[in-house]
Amino acid sequence: MENVPHPAQELAVLDQELAGLDARRARLLARRAYLVSLLSRPVPPPARPVPPFAHAVARPFAPVAETSPPSAQNVLLTLGGILLTIAAVAFTLVSWGRLGIGGRSAVLTTVTLLALTAPALLLRRGLASTAETVAAFGLVLMVLDAYAVYQVALPGTDSVAYTAAAAAVLAALWAGYGSVFGRLRIPLPAAVVTAQLPLPLWALSAGASALTTAWALLLTAALDTALVLWAKPRAVRTVGMAAAWATAGGALLTGGRLSVAAETPLAAAGPAALLLAAAALGLFAAWRATDTADAATVCAAVAGLAAVAAAGGVVRAGVPDGWAVAGYLLCGVALLTVVRAPWPRPAVRGLSRAAGAAVALSVLWALPAVLVVLLGAVTRVAGIWTGAPGGAREALGQDLPWAEQTAAPLVLLTAAGAAVMAYRELSGTPEARTPAADARSWRVAALCAAVALGWAAVLVLPPVLDLGYPAAVALPLLLTAGVLALAVRPRGPAGPAVAVTALVCALTGSAGVSLLSLATRTTTVTVLAALSALFAAAAVIAETVWARSATAPGRPAPEPVRTILACTAVGYATALAAAAGAAAGLSAGGTALAVLTVPAAVALLGARLRNHPVAPPVEITAAGAGLLAVVLAASGGASVLALVLALCGVIAAGTAVRAERRPVAGYAATALFVLATWVRLAASDVSAPEAYTLPVTVPALAVGLLRRRRDPEASSWTAYGPGLAATLLPSLLAAWGDAHWPRPLLLGLAALAVTLAGARLRLQAPLVLGGAVLALDALHELAPYVVQVAGALPRWLPPALAGLLLLAVGATYEQRLRDARRLRRTLGRMR
Repeated sequence: MENVPHPAQELAVLDQELAGLDARRARLLARRAYLVSLLSRPVPPPARPVPPFAHAVARPFAPVAETSPPSAQNVLLTLGGILLTIAAVAFTLVSWGRLGIGGRSAVLTTVTLLALTAPALLLRRGLASTAETVAAFGLVLMVLDAYAVYQVALPGTDSVAYTAAAAAVLAALWAGYGSVFGRLRIPLPAAVVTAQLPLPLWALSAGASALTTAWALLLTAALDTALVLWAKPRAVRTVGMAAAWATAGGALLTGGRLSVAAETPLAAAGPAALLLAAAALGLFAAWRATDTADAATVCAAVAGLAAVAAAGGVVRAGVPDGWAVAGYLLCGVALLTVVRAPWPRPAVRGLSRAAGAAVALSVLWALPAVLVVLLGAVTRVAGIWTGAPGGAREALGQDLPWAEQTAAPLVLLTAAGAAVMAYRELSGTPEARTPAADARSWRVAALCAAVALGWAAVLVLPPVLDLGYPAAVALPLLLTAGVLALAVRPRGPAGPAVAVTALVCALTGSAGVSLLSLATRTTTVTVLAALSALFAAAAVIAETVWARSATAPGRPAPEPVRTILACTAVGYATALAAAAGAAAGLSAGGTALAVLTVPAAVALLGARLRNHPVAPPVEITAAGAGLLAVVLAASGGASVLALVLALCGVIAAGTAVRAERRPVAGYAATALFVLATWVRLAASDVSAPEAYTLPVTVPALAVGLLRRRRDPEASSWTAYGPGLAATLLPSLLAAWGDAHWPRPLLLGLAALAVTLAGARLRLQAPLVLGGAVLALDALHELAPYVVQVAGALPRWLPPALAGLLLLAVGATYEQRLRDARRLRRTLGRMR
């Protein structure tokens, strides 16, 4: 009987066949296009047949071009010049004595003249590279001629003086030679290099002092600078610039060393004059170097530093120890007056950077004093409440040479003034008025630096002046209040940045003074109370001020500032509660109860804040205070720990009244109440906890049932979890320590009933809690038998079983991989 397919089935088969034909046609067309492209390419002409002998013999000797002709030419010329130079030196130093005076003079003169005149003929024929090599050989011969003259005609002359004279003559001759043969590139740079020797060598030959030698170096640098500014050949300017930096650097280093070593202002005047002359040379170079702004800026910066070193050296020699840095700093600040001078911008920029470098170095000198004030009181932690020290230096407990840090407050205050001056000067520039440059300009950085430096200047006053301990504590407190006032008053475009800077200063300063206050009980409580009040007031003021300023365009309110202020206030309040409890002589449990007042107050405050952005961080900080209370209570006994846990549960339950905190605070309250119950039962040596937990479980389950009837969407963990856990978990702990069978049996039956009820009603909490308790109870009952069986088994059996398990897993994994590869091949064959 003929079976006719359904039209839909036949249509599907036809579609599949057509799709296969289309795919086959596409592949054939692609292959055809590839073959056509091969046929359309030009066919290379057939190679001529090569005789077998020629192919086998001639081809192996065919050269392979691995270097370019110019490279090979340069290598050959260089090697030839080096070999000629070595030969000339050997002839002069080794074989010189075999010839008479006339013969020696004739040989050197003839070879030198030939070497110096040959480049003219070579240049006419276009052999420039060969001419360069021969000319370089001629220059070397001239040096050897000078050495020969010294050995033959002037053997008793001072070698240093003769070298200076010879260098001057050779530099002049080479300069003239290079000017005549302008196409040669070696003579003029060689003349510049040789010209660096005469003046310093003449100074050394005359037995001059280090200062005179430095003047010779500086004069040489001046000649090099003139050459750089007015010479035309690029190679001459490049070599002259390098030589100028080398000789000027030697003069500056020598002058700086002599200035620092001078003991009187009169002795420092000579090095100061040298440094000022070097500064004038640098400014002249910066003024004339209009084509290269970066080089002009560097020259001006070096000139500014030289001027600061000159003036500061004279001041240093005339002031007591500890005030030298202040002298250098004042000289550096004086450079800022040139910002508005009608000079080229690169020169002004370089002098400004030199002033900034002087200020930065001065601040680095004063930084150890600031660090000692902030971190020196850490030693007070080990000796808390041992009595008030005699003064600020004794309170810090660090052997810093304070006599050498006398000028630290003045240095920091002067640096702050320089930062303010820089801010004002930068505010007057046209670039600072553009809105795009407002946030990322140097003005904001200068203003923030002024705040930090001013704060540091006041902070180091007590140890520098060696004030008494009360003043050493009171001054940082007042300073913290001042920077907090600055942190909550955002004014101007730089307000947020200044607020953050002031906040950082307040946090670090408050940490330092809190450590410093650990000397006595009264001081500790007073300081912590003051800090708590200051940060709390700052948080409230910041909320009002920033909320008002947030409406201004382009001035967003920085949430981190308010958040950090509020969290810090909570942290210091926690420390205050702990310190007050310890100072009052309370036990660890009593101190824990005192600490609990902080999270309780924050919970009440949270009801007012609600969805405020500051509320979650503050409540998390308060939770940390609650954790501290639990830790303190743990060392006071189980009964106190149970009370503290219960009070924490009450606070969490009060927080859970708010709908936005209920998901987290509700579970936390439940856990805390259950923990409190367990700890209370353990503290009371209760052997039958069910007598205390069942009266709690029954009403709790009834309340949960009513909750589920009113709100079917309520979670079973919220409705039944606390009630079930209140009995099951304490009973499980008791059963694990019970050697008899009734309690584990009853607990197992109850857990089985709870598990079955959870499975029947599809409730997660009864199912998970009942199943977990049932499994642990069964494990407790089977544990002795498991131990007994494990002891009876041979020791090789567990490793063998583990090996078999690993083999089974590996085989299964390999089978899955093989199935996956088979499936991939099957899919690949499908069309």
